[in-house]
Amino acid sequence: MTKVLVTGFDAFGTTPVNPAGSVARKLDGMTINGATVIAKIAPAAFFKSIEYVKEVIADIQPDVVIMLGEYGGRSMITVERIANNFNDATRYQLVDNEGCGLQDQPTDPEGPVGYYTTLPIRAIVKAMRAAGVPADISDTPGTFVCNHLMYGILHHIATENLNIRAGWIHLPHLPSVAAMECHLGAPSMSEETAVAGMTAGIEAILEHTEDIHDPIRSLWQI
Repeated sequence: MTKVLVTGFDAFGTTPVNPAGSVARKLDGMTINGATVIAKIAPAAFFKSIEYVKEVIADIQPDVVIMLGEYGGRSMITVERIANNFNDATRYQLVDNEGCGLQDQPTDPEGPVGYYTTLPIRAIVKAMRAAGVPADISDTPGTFVCNHLMYGILHHIATENLNIRAGWIHLPHLPSVAAMECHLGAPSMSEETAVAGMTAGIEAILEHTEDIHDPIRSLWQI
């Protein structure tokens, strides 16, 4: 049976409830297009997150890995195109959950500058929009733990020659987080809407082993 690994994070920084964690838990155990979804919550920490997900991959041997994170300030689900071999946490005035704030450091000094996702990003966005969920392609995964983990896992898959498709999807704040004084004015998305979008996205991933070529109209993303 096809297995889809979905990873999320719990609280970090000024986010007490992370949509990446809550949405991953809602997806856990679902059967979508004949595939079983298995969710795991990674530690929100540089390097430790990569090692954790590598261990989970070795344990469950998934066919697809979808990593989730929160991107505050975005109004849509955003499907990342590329991961960069670069970390700069201090630009966000943030450290990870172990107090580490990498600045101007690569994830792997010997690795390439970046990796493209191997998920069908156009098909995912098109399916999410058809399901009534705002979604877009992003070329800016940030320089915090999300981009770090995306790069680390794509690098692991490439260097180990694993037959796994993988990529990253960012979710907006949950409404309860956007209501906090430190986030007032930020857009948000309900957990229910995010789950519906992710379900449609997983269906598209399973349907399309290669991406579609339809142009996807986009807006500028932060």
